[in-house]
Amino acid sequence: MSLLVKICGLSTRETLQTALDAGADMVGFVFFPPSPRHLSLEAGRELGRQVKQRALKVALTVDADDATLDNIMDALSPDIFQLHGKESVARLRDIKQRFGRPVMKAVPVATSADLAALPGYAAVADSILFDARAPKDATRPGGLGEPFDWHLLENLDLKLPYMVSGGLHAGNVTEALRVTRAGGVDVSSGVESAPGVKDPEMIKAFIRAARASQDANQELSVR
Repeated sequence: MSLLVKICGLSTRETLQTALDAGADMVGFVFFPPSPRHLSLEAGRELGRQVKQRALKVALTVDADDATLDNIMDALSPDIFQLHGKESVARLRDIKQRFGRPVMKAVPVATSADLAALPGYAAVADSILFDARAPKDATRPGGLGEPFDWHLLENLDLKLPYMVSGGLHAGNVTEALRVTRAGGVDVSSGVESAPGVKDPEMIKAFIRAARASQDANQELSVR
């Protein structure tokens, strides 16, 4: 199965084009005002048009209400909603039914206890994104550039597709995939020169490294 590579938090035409040309499978757009990667609806509309079905459009939201999701649907028409807040299983079900889009639930991980919520989410979500748990004093979710202990996923028995995120960059994505056996990787700050500022060369390097690690792992599995 082909590895899915997602570049998240894109906010300019140039960096979106770089991600598309480099072969990203998913491009993520953040609709969450506290984030330095937050997009206005109009910016989301413009960037969404640029994608032209060359990749899946992912809308990242955090505990968004129906009105907010309605606006995002109108502006971006995302292929997937990535839910990064404390959404309940019931809320996931409601969003899927109301908007008719697959949902990817982000699960913050710091210890094995954080995996206890998986069965409930797995019964409703279409995929899972494992991300580093934010520090206690953080103002927004996510690992904020720090990885979690990937070995927590080593014996994972999950029938659902899953991706790994949090502190990934071109230099460690190979090891992350080797340990977690994830079907996809998601990067944001790991391809930035400053918070919210994507670097085209870092985007290309990350996608190259992810693809190379997939090829290497496939060779090992054949031997």
